[in-house]
Amino acid sequence: MESAFAAIDMPRTLADSAYSSLKRDILDFRLAPGDRFTETEIAERLQVSRTPVREALFRLEREGYLEVRQRNGWLVRPLDFNTLDHFYELRSVLEAAAVHALCAPGQGPDPMHALQPLADIWLVDASERSTDCEWLADLDERFHIELVAAAGNPEIARVHRAATERIRIVRRLDFTQPDRIDSTYDEHGAILSAILARDGAGAARLLQAHIQDSQDAVRKITLHRLYSTRRAKAA
Repeated sequence: MESAFAAIDMPRTLADSAYSSLKRDILDFRLAPGDRFTETEIAERLQVSRTPVREALFRLEREGYLEVRQRNGWLVRPLDFNTLDHFYELRSVLEAAAVHALCAPGQGPDPMHALQPLADIWLVDASERSTDCEWLADLDERFHIELVAAAGNPEIARVHRAATERIRIVRRLDFTQPDRIDSTYDEHGAILSAILARDGAGAARLLQAHIQDSQDAVRKITLHRLYSTRRAKAA
């Protein structure tokens, strides 16, 4: 299975490699919101010069993950729930449009063909459901990305993928809660069943409710929970 991190899995230069390592550190909570560090510390840890590290850091700053502090090095940007809300709302609009395109009579690819790999994951008996939180977080991201990609508009898919990546850190925290794991299976299964039945309105309604539930869960995330998750990963 292709990893949800595929876009950062193939470094081509030292700067790419530093970028990939730092981004993974952020998304896996080894560098948590509010953490501070210097270029020298990162260069020593990655065993590269400061030049590729600096390039990687500025790239992550442009993407919204870091802030540069002229006298105090770098800061992992604190969680901004207003910004996260924006990305959730964007995803909701784009995914609803994709669902309607998939279900439109005589338009787009056959939903069964396009979405069969997702159906094989999410439309399973309860006894076959995974409880691996990290794996499910990646699968959840894949569900939303492939749903939009299946509608066949590459530009919309690109914008959607970028928005999905920006909420990845909190979505992965969301999957540390057992009730969210069960509800995600149920909700994804219902959405897919509606699409396969060509019920565009029903699928869009279910999808938007699913995204809203996720957005509400994210609002409950605290720094205590984030740091607790980081300690558990390090143990």
